[in-house]
Amino acid sequence: MPELTSRRGLLFGTAAVSAGVLLTGCTSNDTKDEPASNDQPAADDKKGKQVTIGFAGPQADHGWLNAINDNAKSRAKKYEDVTLEITEGSNDTAAQIGQIETLINKKVDVLVILPADGKALTQVGLKAMRAGIPVVNLDRIFNSPQAYRCYIGGDNFGMGLNAGHYIGEQLKDKKNAKVIELAGLDNLELTKQRTAGFDAALKNYPNVKKVARQAAEFTVESGQAKMSQLLQAQSSFDALWNHDDDQGVGALRAIEQAGRDDFIMVGGAGSLSAMQAIEADNSVLKATVLYPPTMAASAIDLARALGQGKGVSGLAEFEIPSSLTLYSAVVDKENVKTYLPTGFK
Repeated sequence: MPELTSRRGLLFGTAAVSAGVLLTGCTSNDTKDEPASNDQPAADDKKGKQVTIGFAGPQADHGWLNAINDNAKSRAKKYEDVTLEITEGSNDTAAQIGQIETLINKKVDVLVILPADGKALTQVGLKAMRAGIPVVNLDRIFNSPQAYRCYIGGDNFGMGLNAGHYIGEQLKDKKNAKVIELAGLDNLELTKQRTAGFDAALKNYPNVKKVARQAAEFTVESGQAKMSQLLQAQSSFDALWNHDDDQGVGALRAIEQAGRDDFIMVGGAGSLSAMQAIEADNSVLKATVLYPPTMAASAIDLARALGQGKGVSGLAEFEIPSSLTLYSAVVDKENVKTYLPTGFK
C-alpha cells in the first residue's frame, strides 16, 4: 500500500522547544526575562539509536487487518535503525499472549500490540510495562491505561457519527425517510460504538428514522447473507449504512441479485474496491467512512520515537502523547481521488 508520508509529517523533522529563561543584563539595574531556545530531540528520518520493535496483532483474516500488517512492515523498512520482530498473529487469546511473552523474553525495546481482545490481553500489556518495555496499544484498547504508554487508534463513535451525518444530509429534505444498518460483530465494543455514533447523528434529523439493524461478521459471506435478510424484510428504505467494506462486498452482491437500486449505501473502513466503486458511480455505494489502517505505520513511528527517547516534531512537549485518535473522514465522489492511495485490498 502506498504510504502517505506527508500526512504523518508531525512525526518528523526537528522541533525547538522554548524552556527556561535567559537573564540579560541591561544598561540599568533592571533585568529582563527572555526565553531561551533549547533543542529537544524529535523523531526524524535521520538514522539514530538502533531500536527493536516487537509487533503483535491478530490473524490477518480480513482486508483491514492485512493492511495493518503491511503498513507496519513497510514503515519499519523505511528506517535503517529499526528492526521489526513481527509475530505470526492469532485470534486465539492464549496464543497471542504467548507470542507477546516471547517478545518480552527477547527483551525488545518497544512493543506495538493490536490485541484480538483488549480486555483479555490487558495483563500481558501490564507485564510488558512492568518489565520496562513501553507498549504502543494499537486500535483495540486495553482495560487499563497502565498497560500501555501510548494508545493510537480509530474513532469508532466518530465513524458512526460521520456516517449518520452524511446520510442525514442526503435525506434532510425527504419526508419520513427510512434508514437501515448492517453492523459488524455485536460482541465487539467497536461495533457498539459505531452504532451509538450513528444513532446520535440521526437524532439531528427528525425526518429520518432507523427502521432495521442486522449484525454481520465482517466477512463477505456474512455481509451477503445478512443483507439478503434485510432486503427481504424491508421492501422500501432510503439509505443503508454498512459498518465494514469487506462485508460490504457481500452486501452489494445481495443488492444486485435482488435488483434493488432505490437507496444509497455508505460503507465503512475505506477499502480500495469501495473507493473504486464510489469513483465509478455505478452502484448504490456512494460513500465510505474511513478507519485508516495507516495507524499501524504511525504506531511504528511512535514506537521508534519511544525507543530513541525522542519527542514528536511539531509539538512543544518533550514526550510523545499518551493517546492519539484518528479522524474518520467521509470519502465520496467529490474527494475519492485524494483518498484512493490509502485504500486497502
